[in-house]
Amino acid sequence: MRFLALALALSVSASAVSAAPAAYPTPLPEEPIPTVKTLPKAWPKSWVVIHDFYFASILDGRLAVVDTTSANQPLKGLVRAAQFANSLVSRQRGEIYTAETFFSRLTRGERTDAITIWDMETLQPKGEIVLPGGKRQQSVTYPHLFQFTNGEHWALVANFTPAQSVTVVDLDARKILSEIDLPGCAQIYPTGERGFSSFCADGSMFSVTLDDKGQVASSKTIAKVQDIDKQPLFSTPAMMGRTGWFVSYYGQVQGFDFSGPVPRPLPGAFNVGTTEGGAPEWRPGGWQVIAADAKGLLYVLMSPNGREGSHKDGGTEVWVIDPAKKARIARFPLRSVGVAVGVTPEDTPHLIVARADGVIDVHDAATGAFVRSLGATVAANPILITPVP
Repeated sequence: MRFLALALALSVSASAVSAAPAAYPTPLPEEPIPTVKTLPKAWPKSWVVIHDFYFASILDGRLAVVDTTSANQPLKGLVRAAQFANSLVSRQRGEIYTAETFFSRLTRGERTDAITIWDMETLQPKGEIVLPGGKRQQSVTYPHLFQFTNGEHWALVANFTPAQSVTVVDLDARKILSEIDLPGCAQIYPTGERGFSSFCADGSMFSVTLDDKGQVASSKTIAKVQDIDKQPLFSTPAMMGRTGWFVSYYGQVQGFDFSGPVPRPLPGAFNVGTTEGGAPEWRPGGWQVIAADAKGLLYVLMSPNGREGSHKDGGTEVWVIDPAKKARIARFPLRSVGVAVGVTPEDTPHLIVARADGVIDVHDAATGAFVRSLGATVAANPILITPVP
């Protein structure tokens, strides 16, 4: 009897359920495949380009176009940057340039070096310039291995075989203009209207002026611009107009005026870190350790664990430096070890920090307050941050 009662109750319950209307959500509209969108012609000033070296597969490096105001969908698009690539972004030309290397069999075979030209709105390739000789420098990405000169009409490409040279490329005509040997010098710092300078192994700087055909018009060596043994400089400066601010492994700040045909070291280098043997010993550390804002302030990644070889370890704080006062004016603690810093050119600028764990953090550049995290979704190994002024 109890079994029959239970069966009757279940039957009534099932009938009630089946009689009730199904509460299904409204179906989502079908998405067309493929879906292709374009970026705005004028990128917002909050956007940056983050170079993802992608150590797990260097052949597959990329540039991430990132909206630093968005915590949910910061990634706006990707540009491929293959095999130890370098990059340039030109707002005035509306183009991104990647200096890349390819092999016909992916990891072997015939080598081709090229500058690939990408459209900033579509992120699609629109042309390339083949670089002769298979000699483009392949190293973990430094920004000063690939630079503009001559009002962004030309590009300069660093070569290493291990002999060092610079290839001058006409971006308008898409052709090679010249190749210039370097006497044991490295990096490319655009100098004057048409030219560049490089740091040399003996602590000097070698400067080249180019004529309107891209050939050497003159050259000059400036002796003893840095002390290689006691105050070696990180090779990536923070640029304020045509002034480059460099920081040494021990925290000394040195400025160079690159506006004329020959660079001019600015007088009055000053130290912002503790001297060797201090406790704790604060030193700069990371890959892109220094950045600048439109107000003329510098932001330097610093670590309290300074020692021989710590210059690539990353930093736990960002120190804000006023080069006019030759003094530190603020210290910003970070949420984790940072390896690269950049500052957006927004009206209210933000400090962008790429962390060693791949996370991108956004801070208020005025106070250092944490604003948001973009997570580790935009890049696997972010090592360079490029604001687009």
